[in-house]
Amino acid sequence: MSKLIISSHAEFEQHIGKELGVSDYLTITQERINQFAEATIDHQWIHTDPERAKKEGSFGNTIAHGYLTISISPYLWKQIAEIRNIDMMINYGIEDLRFNQPVKVNSEVRLKAKLKSLVNLRGISKCHLHVELEIKGVKKPAYSGILVFIYYFNNNQ
Repeated sequence: MSKLIISSHAEFEQHIGKELGVSDYLTITQERINQFAEATIDHQWIHTDPERAKKEGSFGNTIAHGYLTISISPYLWKQIAEIRNIDMMINYGIEDLRFNQPVKVNSEVRLKAKLKSLVNLRGISKCHLHVELEIKGVKKPAYSGILVFIYYFNNNQ
């Protein structure tokens, strides 16, 4: 599936209620998990100690931080859609987020997105994306929820 190109609020509106696509898979390595632990000062052993996680953990290995899986969403979203003709984009919020399944180390994940709603706030586009982070080979998604982005299209288009 090719990347969706959107250059205006009107173009975006045409996709309300539709699935927009899926990103490529991204592997969640132990190195990525450790880097996230360093950045967030969250060194809980279930994430950062493979030997202990194998012996004492419920998952047979380390798992990614839940917030790590969320933090990659904007990166994966940009693989699904390229929003052009904007001055600025803001990560505005997350609604109804549910963690459904842990992401084990070396799992491959991808984002699936559907445009739930789009509101024109006097030239500013408020976008609600229903997203799921799929784990390759696992039925249940890692999480599901609504990502809210604000787009400032040039010339209030």
